Amino acid sequence: MSKLRFTITMSLDGFVAGPNQSEQDPLGVGGMELHQWLFPLKAFRELHGEEGGEVSASTPVVEEWFENIGASVMGRNMFGGGPGPWGENPWNGWWGEEPPFRHPVYVLTHHAREPLELTGTTFHFVTDGIESALEQAKEAAGGKDVALGGGADVAQQYLAAGLVDEMEISVVPLFLGGGARLFDNLGEGKPALEQVRAVEGSGVTHLKYRVRSA
Repeated sequence: MSKLRFTITMSLDGFVAGPNQSEQDPLGVGGMELHQWLFPLKAFRELHGEEGGEVSASTPVVEEWFENIGASVMGRNMFGGGPGPWGENPWNGWWGEEPPFRHPVYVLTHHAREPLELTGTTFHFVTDGIESALEQAKEAAGGKDVALGGGADVAQQYLAAGLVDEMEISVVPLFLGGGARLFDNLGEGKPALEQVRAVEGSGVTHLKYRVRSA
């Protein structure tokens, strides 16, 4: 059965982006520091068409993120383009002409837009809610799993609705002091978790959980 899998990097004080996010600074002030452990890895560099890189205890964790994934769901902030209507010549997002996904991506938004087909990846813009986006993504995945991208608001919605099957939180020894906190706004939808593993990497600790059924 297709699963919804969520992976994200979080500061020690619980933030997945810094304060004052903007088009110029999409991860907010200090937010890029969250991912310094990831950028040098060979597994990450290969995904972005780059050569070389390090192999470490984090390598099999990162490689697993992309195994058996047939589609992704993300929020508009992660796609890029700012709030409000898309306009006559909408921006193609943060990901360039060759996005690293290489499968269909479903973007949650309040504003309709025609699908955007780039090299290896087509972005579909979903205006009728998280359940619809997940349903479409699972159908497109053809039995493979669906990856849930950011940001925090989208993750909270899926967690609160009980739709996440697995999540891996990569915790870095960094205090951001503000920004987008991952586990706010869950209300009564706080998931019951079963820890699957803990992996200590260089500058990061990976904590993987399975969400237990009610």
